Amino acid sequence: MSLGKIRKWIYFCLYYGFAKHLPISSYPLGRLGKQLRYLCCRNLFRRCGKAVNVEHGADFMFGETIEIGDRSGIGINAFIRAEVSIGSDVMMGPRVTIYGRDHNVDRTDIPMMDQGMGSFVPIVIEDDVWIGANATILKGVRISRGSIVGSGAVVTKDVPPYSIVGGNPAKIIRSRLVASSEHA
Repeated sequence: MSLGKIRKWIYFCLYYGFAKHLPISSYPLGRLGKQLRYLCCRNLFRRCGKAVNVEHGADFMFGETIEIGDRSGIGINAFIRAEVSIGSDVMMGPRVTIYGRDHNVDRTDIPMMDQGMGSFVPIVIEDDVWIGANATILKGVRISRGSIVGSGAVVTKDVPPYSIVGGNPAKIIRSRLVASSEHA
């Protein structure tokens, strides 16, 4: 095993054995947890920006399919099974789920659980996005700059820039641009 792989395994074990379980960043000892989780993720993710906050309980397997920009966060108990690019200044509430692939189900002669998984279809979350608690983001989706995904939304299609979406499946509630022009 190469030195690089050994190093990844050490950070993987440190994250899942210890850092993942430390308190959320706003609790006592939370600063230590935040710093230790960041150290691990910098070494596990494909790309990890500055001042990234990975919260307590976040589960992302090995992290090699994740890119995250500066000052973005992965929420408390987030569950990520995706090739995902997360931009800068992204806020993520608790229990967000990001799935980038499905089970294969084409054959009827064998159980679905024996058919394996399909390939990852990349997900893109652009800069300055807010994803509410319990939202689910599915494969191949692009959430454009400045958008808000409401709590509990299930995002199955692309979200246009500066949109607020909610529901299952998520639909556009309104544009943030209309509200911005009223304050100008």
